[in-house]
Amino acid sequence: MGLDVVTSGANIIGQVKGAKFDPESWEIKFLNVKLTSEAAMSLGIKKRLRSSKVCIPVSMVQAVGHVVALSRSLEELENSLEIVECKD
Repeated sequence: MGLDVVTSGANIIGQVKGAKFDPESWEIKFLNVKLTSEAAMSLGIKKRLRSSKVCIPVSMVQAVGHVVALSRSLEELENSLEIVECKD
């Protein structure tokens, strides 16, 4: 928790605030990410979802270390329908 989330183009888009998992398989399916205001504006998230907390599928995660590195660029995320609003 609290790790920065970075795109493949080295843009910091937010921080991990939690995760959603499948209780049957015990697999983490989504990371709950609080977007930076710049990323939310760039991605059009606030207009589309009215929130800056999104669930990013773990299939977009390339690596985890000091940061969570995504395999997608900011432009690819902008056009992605896989990113959805996280509901607590």
